[in-house]
Amino acid sequence: MAGFKNKLGILVPRSLSARLILLTLGTLLVVQAATLATVAHFRQKFTEQVTVEVTATTIRTLRQSLAKVPAAERAEFVRQASRNEWRLWSRTLPANAQLERRIRRDNDAGHQRPGATPPKPPPDNDLRRELRYFVDALNARLDDGTRVGLSRGPVPRLYISLAPNENPESNAQEWLVIPLDQLAPPVSTPAILAWLGGMGLLLLVAAAFSWHITRPLTRLSRAADQLAAGKPQRVEPAGPTETRRLGERFNAMLDTLAESDAVRRTLLAGLPHDLKGPLARMRLRAEMLDSTDAQEGFRKDIHDMQRIIDQFIGFVRGTDLSTYTFATLDLRHWLEEQISAWESAGSDVHMIALPDTEVMINADRTALARLIDNLVTNALNHATPPVEVSLSVTQHHAVITITDHGKGIDPERRAEALRPFSRLDDARTLTGSVGLGLALSDAIVKAHQGTMKLGEAASGGLAITISLPLLSGGQTKA
Repeated sequence: MAGFKNKLGILVPRSLSARLILLTLGTLLVVQAATLATVAHFRQKFTEQVTVEVTATTIRTLRQSLAKVPAAERAEFVRQASRNEWRLWSRTLPANAQLERRIRRDNDAGHQRPGATPPKPPPDNDLRRELRYFVDALNARLDDGTRVGLSRGPVPRLYISLAPNENPESNAQEWLVIPLDQLAPPVSTPAILAWLGGMGLLLLVAAAFSWHITRPLTRLSRAADQLAAGKPQRVEPAGPTETRRLGERFNAMLDTLAESDAVRRTLLAGLPHDLKGPLARMRLRAEMLDSTDAQEGFRKDIHDMQRIIDQFIGFVRGTDLSTYTFATLDLRHWLEEQISAWESAGSDVHMIALPDTEVMINADRTALARLIDNLVTNALNHATPPVEVSLSVTQHHAVITITDHGKGIDPERRAEALRPFSRLDDARTLTGSVGLGLALSDAIVKAHQGTMKLGEAASGGLAITISLPLLSGGQTKA
């Protein structure tokens, strides 16, 4: 069953629009096939019940009428009556004529004459191929010795025996010759072209109809991608009632998320601000203590609390795009200055690779500085120095890599490490941290239209790779 579903999944298109077109076209083809089959069935019944009966009666009447005409005048009578289109042969059937086998009512079928050449089927586009069933039915209906035959030569003709013959197997009779080359085939080329044109027009209508249905879903899919990227975008409700309601619900969800995000930002921004006063009083009281050990304990606790507050404030600013101010930045020179400041302060931080060209990006200097400082500080506090920073350039991106020599993070927990308030105590000791460092860094990178990935360095420590988009023509010779 699973294999059948897999094969069916390969045959069926993935796009909803393509599936709607396939459904519409398939339905049309099935209806057309059913219509043609029904028409063919009733056409056959009509031929059996009406056409064959009328033709047989006409042939009997014609035979009786010609029987009253003298034999010497019959040929001229037939020519004048048919306006020089039909002829009368008063001799044996020519070699280029084929007699259709007569089907008798008692089911005693006749046999082909011994030694006779088997008849050749007419060409595919020959009208005689369509008349074979009609001739068979007509021969079966005529029970007075009359026989009907089709020619075998290049020119299609119909032969009807007129004079009665005592020997049904003999060809010595009078034959009425009716040419068939002036008759049009049952289905002509214009009819086929018209049918194909109609099918093509219906296919275009189905494609337009499918596009009208799926366009709101496509817009909603793009809006969902924007939401996942942290850039919510409202959609315009359109299309059928279901897709219109879906767009309205999506916009309502965005409003709810925006309200919840505003409450979260207010909480995160207000809580640290409210804690500043109590922290200042605690710091003052710590200084008034007589015990040195108690003072050191208070100072350490106050320092950790201040660090937590700073993380909250940094996270709020980093996730609020309205606080960003973007401008053109030469990342090569700027990053070299940032790492040099760490090195000059005595930190075990080193720039190990820089490109030989300017690397121009669109960035917020303050947020980007917060990103580098946050990652370097985390590496110094929670891993083993030295911390190594490198910058490289691909065709469309600038790539910053920061590595340390610590224990790293297990691959199955790296995605968890990027979530806010995530504590990987078994991988890193996060004393004084609320688990916002890597989440803040990831938010800053996403605000710059970039990506941040956690990997394993050659030393076994953590390798953080940041990819930022270059400006158009942003890499030039220095």
